Amino acid sequence: MSSIFTQIVKGEIPCYKIAETSKCLAFLDINPNSVGHTLCIPKNEVDLIFDLDSEDYIELMNFSKKIAVALKKAVDCERIAMSVIGLEVPHAHVHLIPINSMDDVSFKKKVKLETEDFKTLAKKINSFL
Repeated sequence: MSSIFTQIVKGEIPCYKIAETSKCLAFLDINPNSVGHTLCIPKNEVDLIFDLDSEDYIELMNFSKKIAVALKKAVDCERIAMSVIGLEVPHAHVHLIPINSMDDVSFKKKVKLETEDFKTLAKKINSFL
């Protein structure tokens, strides 16, 4: 069975897409720690980030950096945190989380956004790419 992220890549499940390349996809987390919490994934389904081949790993990191720079311009925050945990979904992914304190990366505090908020935010982040 495909991971939820593979289903998003295939268009079987919708997402609030920020950007994509032939190998990577960035979209807003629907259960965000903070406004702008973004996920960057390789389109190829690989469970563990360190199981990506070197080329795909570097491509994902460079893509994540590009998205993080745009995210910092779009969202008022002290910095963009990056986290790779990998327990929630068996598909390598990078969390980019706008933070102002360590509480913002605890994965215990969540923010609620409406559909229109997600759509507007995805477009705003994309406008800085």
